[in-house]
Amino acid sequence: MVKKQLLEILVCPKCKGELEYKTEPEEVLICHRCKLAYPVRDDIPVMLPEEAKPVEE
Repeated sequence: MVKKQLLEILVCPKCKGELEYKTEPEEVLICHRCKLAYPVRDDIPVMLPEEAKPVEE
């Protein structure tokens, strides 16, 4: 579980937009503007565009 304080300051590294934190079916941070899902591994967000996966809305 990512800490609330961290979630409040994180932004998409690509567009600087807001991120939505989801825990199901996997832990990810979603940028709806870029349509990318950044993985969270061991409670640490991996904020590298090359690690992100495209999402369908």
